[in-house]
Amino acid sequence: MKSRIATLAAAVLLTLPQLASSAASGEPAPAFTLPARGGSQINLAQYRGQVVMINFWASWCGPCRQEMPLLESIYRQYSKLGFTLLGVNVEPDSAAAEQWLKQTPVSFPILFDRDSKVSRLYDVSGMPSTVIIDRAGRLRVVHHGYKPGDENEYLDGVRRLVREP
Repeated sequence: MKSRIATLAAAVLLTLPQLASSAASGEPAPAFTLPARGGSQINLAQYRGQVVMINFWASWCGPCRQEMPLLESIYRQYSKLGFTLLGVNVEPDSAAAEQWLKQTPVSFPILFDRDSKVSRLYDVSGMPSTVIIDRAGRLRVVHHGYKPGDENEYLDGVRRLVREP
């Protein structure tokens, strides 16, 4: 059993640098449409021409809860500069997410990936996971997990990309 876990852990660790190098090379961000909070449908293509941060999160995830107010701050600070943030909840039942968002409201769109199709498209392997897409629709930053201070990496990526034409 221990060797299986070690093998699985090694496989996960090996995929993370591959995903990061894919993002660094400017691969096109996978297209998707998801239901949003409030009932509308949101398509990634409608944000073409903007810098887009996609944050995959779950209400049961402690680091997700910790970073959510920081994401709200980033969104409010940069939304007037051609930046948007999409929070993608990955839980099969969004009731817990809705309840949590009543306590910690955000102004950016919240989408629901109840069947994990979009999470699979983006190779999400843990919570939270964040990607930043440039104005041309290319993956530029991929970040897994969250610990205090990681928001500085997000800010660096957003600042750099909003300055690009």
